[in-house]
Amino acid sequence: MQMIAITPTRSSLTITREDYDREVIVQGWVQDVRNLGGISFVILRDKHGVLQIAVPKKKVLPEIFEVLATIPRESVISISGVVKESNQAKMGFEIVPISVEVLSKAASPLPLGVVDKVGAEVETRFNNRFMDLRKAETRAVFKVKSLVLDLIHECLGKEDFIEVFTPKIVASGAEGGASLFEIKYFDRVAYLAQSPQLYKQMLMSTGLDKVYEIGPAFRAEPFDTIRHVSEFISFDGEMAFISSQRDVMDAIESCMLSVIKGVMERGSKHLETLGVNLALPRTPFPVLTYSNVVEILISEGRSIREGEDLGTEEEKALGDVMKSKGHDMYWIVEYPEASKPFYIMEKNATPFSHSFDLDYLGQEIASGGQREHRYDMLISRMEKKGLDISSFKSYLDAFMYGIPPHGGWGLGVERLVQKMLDLPNIREAILFPRDRYRLTP
Repeated sequence: MQMIAITPTRSSLTITREDYDREVIVQGWVQDVRNLGGISFVILRDKHGVLQIAVPKKKVLPEIFEVLATIPRESVISISGVVKESNQAKMGFEIVPISVEVLSKAASPLPLGVVDKVGAEVETRFNNRFMDLRKAETRAVFKVKSLVLDLIHECLGKEDFIEVFTPKIVASGAEGGASLFEIKYFDRVAYLAQSPQLYKQMLMSTGLDKVYEIGPAFRAEPFDTIRHVSEFISFDGEMAFISSQRDVMDAIESCMLSVIKGVMERGSKHLETLGVNLALPRTPFPVLTYSNVVEILISEGRSIREGEDLGTEEEKALGDVMKSKGHDMYWIVEYPEASKPFYIMEKNATPFSHSFDLDYLGQEIASGGQREHRYDMLISRMEKKGLDISSFKSYLDAFMYGIPPHGGWGLGVERLVQKMLDLPNIREAILFPRDRYRLTP
């Protein structure tokens, strides 16, 4: 039986010297067309990079030259051609077409340039996100983000954590109702989950004593800052049988080091595309008490009083101080109990709590602490916060029948990526951001 030769499909990543003088098929987007009289050059972009298609007028069919010399930028084409070595081509070779198929012809003009040197406004970019994501540097952000998630799974899997999935439609919030999105749930009111907090704690009573979840969280807070959005990906964990919140902090510290080191090693190509020089934070991460931080900020000329929350400017000022001391990541512990949610354990006989934040280059990326596992003390905390205890019955039942000391954290994945890659806005780390103004695309 006669074998039929099949033309191999190649990409900008897989063409090698062995393909020289052979016919291959390549596919992608027309990034640019340069017409130089007797020859035209098409720059074809695929997900890995770019290829140069050389179209000499005297060596290709007239219809091929006509199509490729006039094809609108960002059209999608498939080309069968011969790979030729070329000292002038950036990759050391070019492809001379034998046939071309226009898979999708792009409209003109483009709503947003892909390789144009003139920048576009942020809103224009997000309004045309499908086009913005054709830029190599934009895609690189999400390749790093995907790698970060892979590394988190790897790290916690080695530490005997199991991944769980909790409801995102809930009857009440973990931190009160002011920042909840209300939805219609059949014949009653429900809310989009702010956090898996209550479910994580309930699981601590089951024998699943190390759990984590990576999933969407929703906050209806009317912020308009570079670090707040209405929908984000939260990395949450919870651990039982802890001796103190230090056990939780150690777990996060180990995970963050593994993630950053992994991105440096496995994501070096993406970091190069973004022009980012990522560094591994010094260990151990310094531990500052909230009172220490207030003193530092006052010494830096900041107007802040004991008990006040740390705002964006205060966090940045502290980050500058810590950076000058060689620390990119650091802990802030013992926040005032009044500023923390009901489930955080109070520090006995003090106005403080067993709580922490993890800050990275002047921005909080995670918060957590030891939870109050004692039923009577938990009820007392809820009453102090003015909560309707009856609406938390399902949650409280888990504390009535044996639950060990436990603690956990919540970490914003996009905040972590934003700081790792030095992005100007958290929205740059979200494919289709949602904030108080943006609901499309």
